[in-house]
Amino acid sequence: MKWRNVDEPDPIALSALEHWSYCPRQCCLIHAEQAFEENIHTLRGQAVHAHTDQPGVEAGFEGRRIARAVPLWCDRLGLVGKSDVVEFLSDGTPYPVEYKHGKKREKRHDDIQLAAQALCLEEMTGKAVPLGAIYHATSHRRRKVTITQELRQAVATCIAEVRAALVAPTLPPPVNDQRCRGCSLADLCQPAPLAEREKLHALAAHLFEPDA
Repeated sequence: MKWRNVDEPDPIALSALEHWSYCPRQCCLIHAEQAFEENIHTLRGQAVHAHTDQPGVEAGFEGRRIARAVPLWCDRLGLVGKSDVVEFLSDGTPYPVEYKHGKKREKRHDDIQLAAQALCLEEMTGKAVPLGAIYHATSHRRRKVTITQELRQAVATCIAEVRAALVAPTLPPPVNDQRCRGCSLADLCQPAPLAEREKLHALAAHLFEPDA
């Protein structure tokens, strides 16, 4: 990894891409406001990561070398973070595996985070990373993810949007949908009251308009 010029923007955390693609307001509360609260979902996530957060290397399935808590970076894109697990195939090709609590199901924000890890590993190792996997702890099943060109472009788009949002004077508006129910930041975010306030402002703006 090269030394970063003081004039270069700060690197974006890999986790910020997942947060942004899930909920932009959540991302900015965590990464701009440094706000975070625990709930049952975050605690379950910590429990899943208890083993992968311990750095180490071991032998695994089909003779693959398995590395845990691998530091990652990509100078080209300005990313930094770590991978839960990186499996190295017999030819040295990295295969990132991201651990998530919950049952096996496709989630776009998980795939974007995994693709960003793949891009970091490509720069770090000089090898193409065409595949990775999400390990769903509740169902004990893996979901293979192909690192497509579309996913790579989604990563680049997320990075640009996160950079702009983190220096913006205001937070993105709350999504105020089913995503808010399990969010540990709901009390800080106040999605329902803010949505109601916006609704009232919109009604007030048209209150004295003449009838059509």
